[in-house]
Amino acid sequence: MNELPSSLHEERLAAVIGVLRSSGAESVLDLGCGTGELLLRLAGEPQFKRIAGLETSQEALAAARQLLGLDKETRQQRIGLYYGSFTSFMEELAGFDAAVLLETIEHIPPNRLSLVEKAVFAGYRPQTVIVTTPNFEYNLLHGIPEGMFRHQDHKFEWTRAKFGKWAQGTAQRNGYAVAIEAVGTADPQFGSSTQMAFFSRR
Repeated sequence: MNELPSSLHEERLAAVIGVLRSSGAESVLDLGCGTGELLLRLAGEPQFKRIAGLETSQEALAAARQLLGLDKETRQQRIGLYYGSFTSFMEELAGFDAAVLLETIEHIPPNRLSLVEKAVFAGYRPQTVIVTTPNFEYNLLHGIPEGMFRHQDHKFEWTRAKFGKWAQGTAQRNGYAVAIEAVGTADPQFGSSTQMAFFSRR
């Protein structure tokens, strides 16, 4: 499978941070934080006074701790890392201004998406939720064979229409407004490589 351009990843991170800045959020919960790349960038922004990452992979959490310098004796109280899944609500992670699902929702089996909705939008219920996910229609332009996903662990990938339908339904059911933006170079037929939904609680 072809490697996606690193510039797209950087553009995605910049787009998410831009929305978080504009939202006025001072605390951010990264759901499916992986090795901590977004957390590291958030740590460099004075606006964000409380930052936490949730991850199901202990290996990824160990890498995030190293990246963020959290293995030192003097631990940063501003940043927390937690082991768990964003399909379940964790009481100790309630109260964040914003939550981000950066290229993570597509790793959840479709029949468990209702659990994600319940945990994130009804449980954590932050003022702002940002979801980014691949645009399935764009895969051909990445050289990915027709019908194939971008990563072997992806359980699904949405077309723009399906992502829009999910986002609108989730927003309506939980009292949010939602806007969808494209991230990456736009193609007139296939759109952009990444699609981003920005939910704002009414």
